[in-house]
Amino acid sequence: MKLKDTFITYSLGGEHTTVATEGFSGIVRSNGTAAFIIESLKTPTTPEQIVDAMAAKYDAPKERIEKDVAGVLAQLRSIGAIED
Repeated sequence: MKLKDTFITYSLGGEHTTVATEGFSGIVRSNGTAAFIIESLKTPTTPEQIVDAMAAKYDAPKERIEKDVAGVLAQLRSIGAIED
């Protein structure tokens, strides 16, 4: 899976933002966890790879990371931001 090319991201002043260039009409502002997941989606990846990368970076229980990744991916899918 991968972030669709019609979604661009940028960070400014510590805030991560994702904007659609077509289709979805809106702006997605992300916390650090969601930003990490979205940035991971700029290249083809799997949920498992994202969880592993987050587990290596953050001191958090793997079950919590899996839940967070699943939640963010579900939200991104709901706005059509992910291609499988």
